[in-house]
Amino acid sequence: MAHDDISPTDRRTFLQAGALVAASAASRGAGAQDAPPAPPATLPRRPLGKTGVHITLLDIGTGRGRGVGRLLRYAYSQGIRAFDTSAAYQSEPDFKAWFQQEPAVRKEVFVVTKEHEAPAIASQLQGMVEARCAAMGTDYIDLFFVHSFGDNGVDAALKLLKSQELKVAAEAAKKSGKLKLFGLSTHHKDRAVILQTAADVGYIDAIMVQYSPWLDKHSALSKALDACHERGIGLISMKQIAGRLRSETLKGILDDVERRVPTLAERKLSPFQGLLQAIWSDERISAACVAMQNTDQVRENADAARRFEPVKTADIERLRDAVIAHGLTFCADCDGRCARAAGTQAALGDLTRFLTYHEHHGDRAAARRLYAALPPEARDWSGADLDAARAACPNRLDFATLLPEVEKRLA
Repeated sequence: MAHDDISPTDRRTFLQAGALVAASAASRGAGAQDAPPAPPATLPRRPLGKTGVHITLLDIGTGRGRGVGRLLRYAYSQGIRAFDTSAAYQSEPDFKAWFQQEPAVRKEVFVVTKEHEAPAIASQLQGMVEARCAAMGTDYIDLFFVHSFGDNGVDAALKLLKSQELKVAAEAAKKSGKLKLFGLSTHHKDRAVILQTAADVGYIDAIMVQYSPWLDKHSALSKALDACHERGIGLISMKQIAGRLRSETLKGILDDVERRVPTLAERKLSPFQGLLQAIWSDERISAACVAMQNTDQVRENADAARRFEPVKTADIERLRDAVIAHGLTFCADCDGRCARAAGTQAALGDLTRFLTYHEHHGDRAAARRLYAALPPEARDWSGADLDAARAACPNRLDFATLLPEVEKRLA
């Protein structure tokens, strides 16, 4: 499924973070309004696995709309040096203009782009990379992802990943000088086996993966992340969290987070900055890729990276409880256990994710297209034990409330 259809400026937000910056700051008191010192040239960096590359903790997801070029430059001024794009995001002309106007910038930034998984991607890889280079006016791409890996069938994806053809194509693209690093991105429910296979095949440099900071350390996904980390694969977090956000409940969410996790207020961190710092507290994660729509989002997220200190496990658990209590619509930990517990073939994780795209990301047409592309059995949740599904879900999604909304909004 072509998830680049989803508006990329919304895809990896933390509870619609930018819309809440002002209210969050106000809730922390006047001290949070003090003018900060001038930011350093760049944000803190981490090694991207064993690639020899160090990237900033924060990776900005770019997207459609006016003002993207201005936002790229502002992100750079705030110390961000990792930028995520693709052909579908329609931001490549903004990069090209930027690099033409300020050629020295190109060597200082780490550019990630991507194309969707396809049966012929091995034979097409060099051409894809060259096309992305031409579109952005650059001689090389720092990191190329095969995007939404597994969405066209996990068995076919695993076969492709294990194939000698893809390995040879990746190595050839790197030898050509057009590509520095090669990897994949995935939010598939079976991403644990995808990551484990990537660790086994040995030629994957980096992976961008759907992730939450309260991932069960005993889960299959956490063990697969361990395997990738030990193998030296760089790991970038994406699609961390999404939830119900209505203006009338905003203050309650903020107050509850501060009540449950007082250390955030003590450190003058918003709940959204706390989420970022919780992700970076996992040393396996090199960076968090977050879409940012305005300068307030960039400023707040960059400030979180600049002031990063590891968050204690107990505080991460309290943060989790506060977020879950206010009703998520999307489970970043989804591995299909909800559907298995409910005794259904319905893709409960996909259905609620598409609802999130529709309701919270504002990309209604794309959400409906993705819903329509599911096979009938993946849309049919009739007879499912939704109480059992909720009990099994790591983020306790209220399927009994959400699934009728899916049919109402997307069918």
